[in-house]
Amino acid sequence: MKRIGAKNSPAFRIVVADKRSPRDGKFIEEIGTYQPLKKGENFKLDLERANYWISKGAQPSDTVASFLKKASRATA
Repeated sequence: MKRIGAKNSPAFRIVVADKRSPRDGKFIEEIGTYQPLKKGENFKLDLERANYWISKGAQPSDTVASFLKKASRATA
């Protein structure tokens, strides 16, 4: 996840990045967003692209893994 947004108003972009890249550094592809202060549906995720990258060997962080679980339940 790449942090964007102003001070005390966080927002994150869910990205596919090399493990060696810094948190806000170079990334391969943006696949979603997350706004932690928003109530209700606070994330958007391209589930198809996320599953593609996981099939190629990408490992989601704990937070992104929970988003994937919620998004897959919502589509089922």
